[in-house]
Amino acid sequence: MSPHFKRVGLIGKAGGEHVAETLRTLAGYLARLGAEIRLDEDIAGLLADSGHPVLDRTALAQQCDLAIVVGGDGTLLNAARSLAESGIAVLGVNLGRLGFLVDVSPDEMTHRLDEIMDGHFSEEDRSLLHAAVSRDGKVLSESTALNDVIVHKRDIARMIELDTWIDGHFLNTNRSDGLIVATPTGSTAYALSGGGPILHPRLGAITLVPICPHTLSNRPVVIDDASIIEIILHEGTLEATVSCDGQISEPLQAGDHVTVRKHAHALRLLHPPEHEYFTVLRRKLRWSEQP
Repeated sequence: MSPHFKRVGLIGKAGGEHVAETLRTLAGYLARLGAEIRLDEDIAGLLADSGHPVLDRTALAQQCDLAIVVGGDGTLLNAARSLAESGIAVLGVNLGRLGFLVDVSPDEMTHRLDEIMDGHFSEEDRSLLHAAVSRDGKVLSESTALNDVIVHKRDIARMIELDTWIDGHFLNTNRSDGLIVATPTGSTAYALSGGGPILHPRLGAITLVPICPHTLSNRPVVIDDASIIEIILHEGTLEATVSCDGQISEPLQAGDHVTVRKHAHALRLLHPPEHEYFTVLRRKLRWSEQP
């Protein structure tokens, strides 16, 4: 029995290819170690005959020492928003494509878990964002994001116009397809495609990246992650949306305020012991490939 992780929660993408097979392998391995296993309710049907207790995400986060997320980065993004506040450690098994966050492959899964369950792992805190939408001074919705909060146009072929304020100081008026507010984790996602900088995960920073700005001098900005960002949609703006990690969306109206700040809790993300960020960058972004 691992002295570090005695109770392990399993989370996965229910419709994902090979998820059930990987989860069964994981559950069998963990059971042989003597770990107590809890299943997220989204995957209960995949292991219906296992006999392991099934919990909702909140209860799983409260009762377990470790959550193993099987899927791609999107699956982990979804899990992170509900797990971070509890302080549970999270490990990703990669069944997706890119895998910046889920970095254990199924082929080496049991070997890596031997190390991790024995206490040999790399751990880091990944910051999240909290976003609140207000209209006429009333908060309409609140959401959390590990990658990014994005204010963007919907399905219309025209730009939106918005003002950005940092800690009460006016930054600029932005006429564009939208604005990305990204954590260091999210700096290698949509923000990177938009021309933003790569931020090291340990950096206490947030980057603001305009999407297809009308003014070419409107460039990405990096600010302290203690800052409070307020985005205000101009009158006349039509068909705008705020999205968190591309998975939670809320329609916006002209005059709405979107307030973004660092979340009070960080995600405890585990990696194999030899994990090194720049190695991941070279491999995932193919920097080492010869033309």
